[in-house]
Amino acid sequence: MRRRWLAIIGVAAVGGAALSVTALRSETDQRLIGAAAFSDWRADAPGAWRRIGPQDLPRPLASEPKAERSQVVPRPEGAALKTLVGFEAEVFASGLNGPRVLKFAPNGDLFVTESNAGRVRVFRMKDEDIKPAQSEIFAAELERPYGVAFYPPGPNPQYVYVGTVSKVVRFPYKQGDLKAAGPAEIVAGPLPAESGHWTRDIAFSPDGKTLFVAVGSKSNVADGHVRPSVAEVAELEAKNGVGASSGPELDRAAVLAFDPDGANKRIYATGIRNCSGLRLRPKSEDLWCVVNERDMLGDDLPPDYATRVKPGAFYGWPWYYIGGNPDPRHLGARPDLADKVTIPDILLQPHSAPLGLAFYDGAQFPADYKGDAFVTLHGSWNRAKRTGYKVVRLKFKDGEPTGEYQDFLTGFVVDDTRVWGRPVDATVAPDGSLLVSEDGNGVIFRVRYVGR
Repeated sequence: MRRRWLAIIGVAAVGGAALSVTALRSETDQRLIGAAAFSDWRADAPGAWRRIGPQDLPRPLASEPKAERSQVVPRPEGAALKTLVGFEAEVFASGLNGPRVLKFAPNGDLFVTESNAGRVRVFRMKDEDIKPAQSEIFAAELERPYGVAFYPPGPNPQYVYVGTVSKVVRFPYKQGDLKAAGPAEIVAGPLPAESGHWTRDIAFSPDGKTLFVAVGSKSNVADGHVRPSVAEVAELEAKNGVGASSGPELDRAAVLAFDPDGANKRIYATGIRNCSGLRLRPKSEDLWCVVNERDMLGDDLPPDYATRVKPGAFYGWPWYYIGGNPDPRHLGARPDLADKVTIPDILLQPHSAPLGLAFYDGAQFPADYKGDAFVTLHGSWNRAKRTGYKVVRLKFKDGEPTGEYQDFLTGFVVDDTRVWGRPVDATVAPDGSLLVSEDGNGVIFRVRYVGR
């Protein structure tokens, strides 16, 4: 194994205060394949590759499920972010209240949803560098805002759309607006909002004709769900697609689609327990999402995943996972669905909790990063040994995922019980650097390539 280390100090002025971050850079050629990929945070190292296939899954309950929630603490003195040789990480902004989704407007302003505070913030950049020169509240008093999208897609949007728990709203917008020019208009809703997964990421199709909305499940695995009759299943699926949820899970664990004005609601894909990050791959019509899979089947089951979301596809929840593997809690309930499950493209270490997805289309990183993607892993709670709490790179070749992913930004974990950061989202800045939000201490980091 090859490994190199180099310490870099970066200072960013944020809100009038200087805050320094040590970015410890490393590189390793370690590859963890199959069973070896089911490790914990101690095996994380920038440069390490993992690959998990459907054939590598353990049996259900091979280990006892445990609730091991992390304690978020302030960044300890000397705690360092770790990234690859040639890269450095620095603080872009701090003091935010639950920063979640990051989205650049066409003019280069950065929109950030602060879900805990119920608001959308805008950062205006300095022309000579990607640093915040101005910060304004674009909209406030929102219901846990999450996803942001500009409509119509392209250089001159007229609206800013925001996904909230129970609805999608939009604000009138013209280039350079730092505050909403008018009140929120409800576009799509009501969305299912009674408890359960609350994140509502949104995206537009490249032609602007379709608004996609991700809605996670209400429960872990359709807990207490009463199976509909054969006739009810036929009626439900004729309307909403194969494997469509019903009862309290109706219109949940799915990606919904609407016309831009909120009309013509339909189910785009089903059986996706919680698609937290929803993105279009650049220069394509491929809709991708990163998914939090179910809990309480053991440390290493089932994998979370990143995948293309295919129209009309069924991804298994709650009856099956990663193909035709039956969930023992619904054993024998829907044998008709066993051969209809779409297998995801990239399997991630179970319970890592992927939330954000960014395709790298910049030119600041080395050329072999072009077309790859970055996924932010918020971190485990249903696992005896902590995993996640990092940013990983998904490898693509000729536009197709290879199934491998690489540790890119680590160092957020203090020990087996404490962490000082929980990555949420990533986005590519106009200069090609990568911005990463984390909601544990309310910080946005900037990662850039400075050369070897």
